Amino acid sequence: MVKEILIGISIALVIFAAILGIDITPIVIVGMMIFALSFLLESRGLISSSGKVVNPDTSVSFDDIGGQNTAISELKEALDFVINRDKIRKMGIRPLKGILLSGPPGTGKTLLAKAAAKYTDSSYVATSGSEFIEMYAGVGAQRVRKLFESAKALAKKEQKNSAIIFIDEIDILGAKRGTNESHHEYDQTLNQLLVEMDGIKSDNDINILVVAATNRPDMLDPALLRPGRFDRQVTVDLPDKSGRLQILKIHTRNKLLDENVNLEAIAEDTFGFSGAHLESLCNEAAILAMRDGSSKIMQKHLQEAVDKVILGEKTDKKPTEDEILRVSIHEAGHAIIGELVNPNSVATVTIVPRGKALGFVRQTEKDDTFIYTKEQLEHEIMVALGGTAAELLVLNSRSTGSANDFEQAVDIAKKIVYTGLSSLGIISKDDISGDKVNEEVNKIIKEQEEKVKELLKDKIDVLNEISSILVKEETISGEYLRRILNGETAQKAC
Repeated sequence: MVKEILIGISIALVIFAAILGIDITPIVIVGMMIFALSFLLESRGLISSSGKVVNPDTSVSFDDIGGQNTAISELKEALDFVINRDKIRKMGIRPLKGILLSGPPGTGKTLLAKAAAKYTDSSYVATSGSEFIEMYAGVGAQRVRKLFESAKALAKKEQKNSAIIFIDEIDILGAKRGTNESHHEYDQTLNQLLVEMDGIKSDNDINILVVAATNRPDMLDPALLRPGRFDRQVTVDLPDKSGRLQILKIHTRNKLLDENVNLEAIAEDTFGFSGAHLESLCNEAAILAMRDGSSKIMQKHLQEAVDKVILGEKTDKKPTEDEILRVSIHEAGHAIIGELVNPNSVATVTIVPRGKALGFVRQTEKDDTFIYTKEQLEHEIMVALGGTAAELLVLNSRSTGSANDFEQAVDIAKKIVYTGLSSLGIISKDDISGDKVNEEVNKIIKEQEEKVKELLKDKIDVLNEISSILVKEETISGEYLRRILNGETAQKAC
């Protein structure tokens, strides 16, 4: 802002001088030279600030971060070294220099870093690994030096004895040396970061702690991960069911919820969602409630928001009558097989187009599953093949709509092979030939496809009934589906 004001004042003075009849040509030339020199120095990082210096968001604390109790506990334990600085100095303990937060995108790594700054009452400097990479030699290293200088200067200005430097996307800055053959700028930048971290001592006026985040820890240079650099590595994983419920409660605190809203049911429906997904879900539910003219968020708004976050907004696609019939048969096949192999798992069946999908079946699990038996994986393959088997049974043909289903089935079959659950037994993934794997995958899929065909033949009347209802109603609930499967007619089920 100051720079823009000075430029504006300079232009005004030049115009004023011209009005007075003063020759402004030398002034313009000198001004252009100064501007060009300033631009060159800034592009080379010689006068630019390193990293974006920001104050920690005082509204963010560990209490505001849900679903990461284990990560928060590990992080607090490490941060106590910063808080009890005098005590660890007396004990002769070297200071904690770095904490690496690793996990999928959207799990709250940045929020944890901000909360860490508040927890330790530290100054906060935030930057990204991509800000250090330039085509000019030495620029990245220069920015690393200035980053640490900025952190110390900010801490002194705020009269604090510690500062946290947060580096997002550390895998860009700290990738294994030698992997970028075009030039050595990456390596020089990483070397400078290692030097700066080595210079952190317990008797310094300002205690510097580097907190870095990545979703690719395997990409990092081993020198970064050794003790004395990033001393603590904290995994920030996707939340489980109780964690998702905690996050939903946090993100609905400032929203008006209907008294009949069941957040626990939404937590069950959102397996695999990150904290960012859940925040988006709550926001979308509020938008849907506003569109409906409702003063409160209803359960139906949250349920529709789940579908929107997974697949996107409803589209204006207008399938033909033949396509609608085929999609209804396809989704009915998925739903029936899903209920037969995993009872009470289907939440919604719809043929309303969303994103690239013309229809879908949303399934839920009461408990999160992290390890699978061979039978469970085979059941997943059966559900994936339910759609194409239903098409073949009723319409005597397949369609391209099953392409994603086949990819899913192949991936699951490969998991069976590589985990030693197939007839091949325990194998080496690196040594076995692709042809051998492909042969076993085809065998697994064909076996499950035969099982699916037999199950659907026994339920052909129900398949046609559910398909007809979908053509008329577009969407049916899992409860409605189960009532029909249990022998009730469509009319009674309604």
